[in-house]
Amino acid sequence: MKQLLVVFLLIQILKAEAQTSALAIADSLYSIGNYSNAINEYSKLGGFSAALQIARSYNAIGNYEKAITQYQYVVEEDVTNQLAQLDLGKLLLKVNRFDEAKSVFANLTDVNIENPEFQFYLGEVNRNLNLSEESIQKYKKAVSLDSTHLRSLFQLAKYYTIKQERDTALKYILKGLSYYENDVSLINLHALVLFNDSQFEKAIPLFERLIELGEDKDYVYEKLGISYNKNWEFKKAKEAYAILLKRDDTNSQTYFDLASVYQKESKLDSAKIFINKAMTVQKPIFANGYNQLAYIAREQKDFKTAFKFFEMAHQEDKSDARIYYNIATTYDQFSTDLQKKLGYYENFLKRYPNEHPFYYETLRKRISELKEEIHFAKE
Repeated sequence: MKQLLVVFLLIQILKAEAQTSALAIADSLYSIGNYSNAINEYSKLGGFSAALQIARSYNAIGNYEKAITQYQYVVEEDVTNQLAQLDLGKLLLKVNRFDEAKSVFANLTDVNIENPEFQFYLGEVNRNLNLSEESIQKYKKAVSLDSTHLRSLFQLAKYYTIKQERDTALKYILKGLSYYENDVSLINLHALVLFNDSQFEKAIPLFERLIELGEDKDYVYEKLGISYNKNWEFKKAKEAYAILLKRDDTNSQTYFDLASVYQKESKLDSAKIFINKAMTVQKPIFANGYNQLAYIAREQKDFKTAFKFFEMAHQEDKSDARIYYNIATTYDQFSTDLQKKLGYYENFLKRYPNEHPFYYETLRKRISELKEEIHFAKE
């Protein structure tokens, strides 16, 4: 009897060792990315741990449907397995099955309301379902549970940046940067908030920092060029635009922005060159170029040329009331024909009845003056 017991125990030990060895082989295959063979090895073992690893392996090789099916099997067999539910929810979110993902994360937050990660992912699901208020509540909950939760801080900062709620956006941005000063996403938001608030001098070092951190992107140089120009750092603005033009010499906006720098320096001939270059590469609307050429001509007191360019701009974009306003006021500056002057102003009021009150206050006053001048001229 004792011998049989010893034999039985030896068999069990050998089985356990064999299973341990098989698990080690499967885990080794999984760890080096040999997922298909790992799946085969895990399949021989059975059990929840092996089933979870099979799901993760399918996920790793991109077979998401099989991964989801496997995760669902694990969750159904063990409803307390929060790790499997988290993996399942993240995968459902990844493949845009938002309603199913929401159900998973809602269940997780019910079971473990103090977990900031669960709150964050429920926020992500709500954001993708366009439930903005619900998503913001979840991100705030995640931050209340873990003040260093950077992904939640970023989403809150981005939301309030888009909403143009400057102070609230900065609160979350600066809080995140206090934990990780080199977070590129938060630095980017910080720069944009200041840029949009016309605080160009403060925005400049942040855009420069983004470039130092490897964010060598066109939009950074574009915003940096504008900021340098607004801050009267013309040499640096030109350098930023030179980088953009080296990358893409067909971007008309870069030429227009560069022309603005030269115009600000009163180098009007150079400004004209870059405006004409912009118009050469621009497709198909030239209104911006004609408009800028008109401003330069007006600055040079060449009102007839300015009038001509404003008219050309108007032909390209008849929806822009400001262009027609400039046509009327520029014609008023050089012409002696009172009736034509009056006609341009009255046409403006007919063409653009819903524009800014500034136009109407100014034009009505001028129309009244012109009518009085015409009346006295007749007498």
